Amino acid sequence: MGIKERQERDREAVRRSILDAARDLFVSEGYGNVSIRKIAERIEYSPAAIYGYFPSKDDIFFALAEEGFRLLGDPAHITDPAARTMSPLDRLRAIFRHFYRFSCDHPQYFALMFVDHSVPRISREYERFAFARELKTHIVAEVQQCIDAGQLPASVVPFVAVRLLMTGLLGVAVLRLSDRLAPSENADALAEDVLSVTLAGLQAGAALTSTTTGLDCHE
Repeated sequence: MGIKERQERDREAVRRSILDAARDLFVSEGYGNVSIRKIAERIEYSPAAIYGYFPSKDDIFFALAEEGFRLLGDPAHITDPAARTMSPLDRLRAIFRHFYRFSCDHPQYFALMFVDHSVPRISREYERFAFARELKTHIVAEVQQCIDAGQLPASVVPFVAVRLLMTGLLGVAVLRLSDRLAPSENADALAEDVLSVTLAGLQAGAALTSTTTGLDCHE
């Protein structure tokens, strides 16, 4: 390994340690309560050294958010080959199961991306998060496919349906992450029930009063 490669490897290792320390602190103490100095103290570096990697605390968050959304991936492109043979409604169900599983597999990223209201809005980095907007567009298109296939009524507004499904599962995820469930309650079973009841309500043509023209991801 040459000198340049070694330097790049060492720099990436420091960058990784900054991100890992910041993620832990943001989740445990809240984004608004964490400073660059506190992150530096966690990894035993000077604040000036942190600024050599990230211009601001917000930039650290944006790097973590980008990692999180890429870990979440595009649930509209389910990797299981069997997904191609699923009905549109079953595929939609699988997409939102994937969203809930992400909260279980990557709880810190989930908390930063969907729970902490003090983090910066990702709309400030419009181009950087274009892929996240595409992800939302794919999910909305999946709802439209359910409508086109007659598995959801034509009266269903795709954006509203996605918001309802996300809100229900987000609630279960937050209860699980904050340890607010009773010992006898099973978060996974509750998530499945929320998903089933919401989809059943949509299929039955339940009258909805909520409206939305789009979906944000901490915009």
